Amino acid sequence: MGIASEEEWAARAAAFLKHKLQDCEVTYAELAKRLKKHGFKAETENSITAKLKRGTFPATFFLACLAALELDGVALEEI
Repeated sequence: MGIASEEEWAARAAAFLKHKLQDCEVTYAELAKRLKKHGFKAETENSITAKLKRGTFPATFFLACLAALELDGVALEEI
């Protein structure tokens, strides 16, 4: 894969989620609503914006986003 730093992993993970949100035509506000169904009750449009802007978030958030977008999985080559 050739990813050499934590910062690059973070940037690529955030870019991946942004791309998937766009593909699914889901806004950050809609994602916040969907995440509540997956136990992320404190997430808001602003908190999601901040996470994706800085590119750092827990794996649990990433996995919950995949579930909220009803994605079956992710191949590392996609990130």
